[in-house]
Amino acid sequence: MMQNCTDMASVLERYYLTSIYAVEFCIGSLGNLVVVLGYVFCLKEWQSCNIYIFNLAVSDLIFLCTLPHLSYLYASKHSEARPYTCVINRYILHVNLYSSILFMAWLSMDRFLLVKYPQRNHRLLEKKTALLVTALTWLTVNVEVTPMIVLMVQDLQRRKWLRCKDFASLKGDINTLAYSLGLTVTGYVLPLLALCVFSYKISRLLRERAQGRKTALFRHPLRVVASVTAMFLVLYTPYHVMRNIRIASRELWPEVEGCTRAYIKSLYILTRPLAFLHSVINPVFYFLMGDKFRELLLAKLRKLCGRSARRQQQGEPAEGR
Repeated sequence: MMQNCTDMASVLERYYLTSIYAVEFCIGSLGNLVVVLGYVFCLKEWQSCNIYIFNLAVSDLIFLCTLPHLSYLYASKHSEARPYTCVINRYILHVNLYSSILFMAWLSMDRFLLVKYPQRNHRLLEKKTALLVTALTWLTVNVEVTPMIVLMVQDLQRRKWLRCKDFASLKGDINTLAYSLGLTVTGYVLPLLALCVFSYKISRLLRERAQGRKTALFRHPLRVVASVTAMFLVLYTPYHVMRNIRIASRELWPEVEGCTRAYIKSLYILTRPLAFLHSVINPVFYFLMGDKFRELLLAKLRKLCGRSARRQQQGEPAEGR
């Protein structure tokens, strides 16, 4: 039971984070696993959007596989006994956080170009270009996250390698608040602006074209891109706002009372699973963006179900004997 305001954060970590992370793992891992397996076994001819989606699904799946361990630690109130596991988990978490919105920005660009060039005769719609953009995306995200890894190692050294802390609780030689603000701008704000720009460009392109069936067919990419933009705005904004407030309350506002500091930390904890919810929702957009992939996957599932039904029918007479 919670005795005072300072216990609020520990209660949220033990019950709220444990349960939400477990639910996100159970739902999200299934959806992303289906997408990854579907791409590997069903899709023979890959296009640029398929490359972005596959990388994003793999990133989401790897991240979701770290959640059971985090749930166990929070539920049992154990500190991470293996420092390298702590660093790897936090690395995967933040790489996924910022690669997701960046890959979605490239997917939105891809949808815009597809509307503008239906014959796919633009260089950015080529598979080679998509592979290059993918490699640059992973490089960019790793560069963004590297200072955080340095901070984690320094913080673990200060704590004699005994306690694994979240990003907003780290202390080291790097200015945590300045780094967090820079990461917020480069890793979240700029990709979000790109999503907004491509939504606007698609809508403007549709308005410029004559009204008719052809225009109506292209409204689907606009709805998908606008929905993706809204998802990241709703899920990522509270997390980034509260993360920076949490760091500022520790570094810039030493006069803040204990309960106020506890409330800030608790609000920050509430926003963390909300931000990671994108890994659960992303598969919905994968199916909406890749019409050919969706048809191939459904055909494969129907074929597997048909085989299973035939095997059961063939086995029934044998059992009757």
